[in-house]
Amino acid sequence: MATQKKADAENPLANILINVLIPVLALSYLSKDPVIQELLGKDVKMWHIGPVRALIVALAFPICYGVWFFLKTRKMNFFSGLGLFSVLLTGGLTLFLWNKDGTVKEHAAVLFGLKEASIPFVLGIAIIASHWSKTPLLRTFLYSDSLFDIPKIESKVGLLGKEVEYQKVLLNATVLFAMSFFVSTAMNFGLAMYFLGDLNHAAANAREVYNAQVAKVTGWGFVVIGVPIMAFLFFTLRKLLTGLRGITGLKDEELMMPR
Repeated sequence: MATQKKADAENPLANILINVLIPVLALSYLSKDPVIQELLGKDVKMWHIGPVRALIVALAFPICYGVWFFLKTRKMNFFSGLGLFSVLLTGGLTLFLWNKDGTVKEHAAVLFGLKEASIPFVLGIAIIASHWSKTPLLRTFLYSDSLFDIPKIESKVGLLGKEVEYQKVLLNATVLFAMSFFVSTAMNFGLAMYFLGDLNHAAANAREVYNAQVAKVTGWGFVVIGVPIMAFLFFTLRKLLTGLRGITGLKDEELMMPR
């Protein structure tokens, strides 16, 4: 049973890749309008399908994955919902900001920066709020049964009568984990303003420049934002392990699932 459960466990990285990163990349690289490309004297590539079609392609990934997951488990997939929210926000903002004459609306940089910041901010709030629900998001991302031997841990906690201390450890880990998303909120906004802050919204090629800079925001985000966040997550994991060791007396290899 345990082997089957482990085999059926989802890979969080694959989830984020399919439901969030690939759709955002699709919006960044497929959204160029062939008509505007021709007016600017640029080569029209076969993947330049325009913002509306790019939005449809991007939405297809989280929708298809979410349907597949629901048919398989009869449960809603959190990452698919996050992907749909991200794609609709990004695609909808793109359609709003782009003008037909090739220019973009004023304050496009600020609006895009706020969009970039909104997703990790909402996620951070949701992580903290979910601590008191039946399905804490900490268990979806970090404290999952694919990483930790949760039945053994909770059995030991119950045996020692340390439920209050156990919940405190999980709350502290939840807050630390949410903080990584709040850090990402600030860094996302800063990165967007760095690349888009000097955008000339009235230029004839503003849409072209906007699209190119959005692609840079996405690409550099993996490094500028991803590395610090991974370091933050590692720190959170170590604090979680330290807390669990303190209340259960179990060693790290006993707390973690065997690899």
